[in-house]
Amino acid sequence: MKRIALAVVFLNVAAALPAQTFEEAVAAYQRGQIFVAAQALIKLAEGGDAKAQFMLGTLYSTGKGVQQDDAEAARWYNKAADQGDAKAQLTLGNMYSNGRGVRQDKAEAMRWYGKAAEKGLAEAQFNLGVIYETGEGDWQDKAEAARWYREAADRGNAPAQFNLGLLYLKGEGVPKNSAKAVRLYRMAAAQGLAAAQLNLGLLYEKGEGVSPDKDEAIRWYRMAAKQGNAEAQAHLRRLTGDQTSGVPKP
Repeated sequence: MKRIALAVVFLNVAAALPAQTFEEAVAAYQRGQIFVAAQALIKLAEGGDAKAQFMLGTLYSTGKGVQQDDAEAARWYNKAADQGDAKAQLTLGNMYSNGRGVRQDKAEAMRWYGKAAEKGLAEAQFNLGVIYETGEGDWQDKAEAARWYREAADRGNAPAQFNLGLLYLKGEGVPKNSAKAVRLYRMAAAQGLAAAQLNLGLLYEKGEGVSPDKDEAIRWYRMAAKQGNAEAQAHLRRLTGDQTSGVPKP
């Protein structure tokens, strides 16, 4: 009995030992030892560890283990981003885009998105596409938007596949091509994107980019309707009168 008790005491002491490496800090965080993880990350981040700087920024952003502070989060994201951490560059871009923890600055957001996008981060590529598509003045460039959407779409980003499909459908920034729009919508719909499922239903119903097919339109409307898409639910009621799950009664 005494030996067992000693073993328990030893394990408790070992668990309380401070984390020294980034991997140990992550392990402590996963065990729920948030304060231990935060203290280790602060030390590592101050020593120049980019991964620790990014994670510390996330702790300040969420207020876990440290007092919530968006400005401090941005400071640590900036340090990691300066060292080439793509996720930090993306996150910093988001902060500049939304004016969180820093002064809102779309040009600075684009600069950081661009750095992360060049490293192949699909979400940053998508965000660049959105800015080029919806921006004003010199920022608006539908062809550049299509370029970045395509980069993200090729990496499986469903929102980028959807937005690129819409550009092909409208012929904005790319030659109008409804068949390509259908293919892109299919990719996004296969990942569960309700908006893409809805648009596929519309295209099959109208026969745009595909042969008209009411049954296929209904199939796609039903997929989107089951996810709560109100427009798909309305189209499904109109075509079938279906009042099953995912199709609210009028």
